[in-house]
Amino acid sequence: MQLPIEWLPAEGAPEQLIVLLHGWASDAMDLLPLAQALRSEFPQAAILAPDAASPADGGRRGRQWYSIEGLDEGPLWHGRVAGQVAVLEPWVRAQQRRLGVGTAATALGGFSQGAILALELALRHDGIAGRVLAFGGRLVAPMQAAPRQTTLHLFHGGADRIFDAQYARDAFEQIGELQGDATIDIADGVGHEVHAALVQCAVERLRTHIPLRTWQAALGAAPVPVRD
Repeated sequence: MQLPIEWLPAEGAPEQLIVLLHGWASDAMDLLPLAQALRSEFPQAAILAPDAASPADGGRRGRQWYSIEGLDEGPLWHGRVAGQVAVLEPWVRAQQRRLGVGTAATALGGFSQGAILALELALRHDGIAGRVLAFGGRLVAPMQAAPRQTTLHLFHGGADRIFDAQYARDAFEQIGELQGDATIDIADGVGHEVHAALVQCAVERLRTHIPLRTWQAALGAAPVPVRD
């Protein structure tokens, strides 16, 4: 995959890795404001934003992680998402090895189609990242088990007409019922976009949220094995 954004610390080795996945009919540079905000707050992080391999359907501008032609909420969609997760998972791990950053210090971010993939990566490979930053995304299917080694941060526009904000509320409720770790921020009047207000929420969540697994460890809870 091409890497239009590959920002490394000015000095020293990276302490964190942040991978950002763009939405459908888009490209990595559309996530530039988000990348710049994260770079400003976390200067020792390596920030990577790849372009998807395929051009968007129907000659649209930008690129796509998977085609949306003929999709409904059935097996075809699930299969296309699973196929792309199978490509992204080894790529993310290769970047972790290349940059010398562990899984707990990795954050996967994404918008729309990219958020769907970031969430699915965390569900299928618990512990591949310590955090997921999902902007304007949704779950592919009802969650059967919540990640134990990954915190899911959900960011959504209250006026999103592509994926209604109720998808984020439902996911947050499911994660809680399954005793997972998640946060949710919904910006009233914001549509399907990585809005500046949600970017600021993401920065604050990364800076201030203490993962549930950290609290459990401090309280003496038995560690939960990583599923992979």
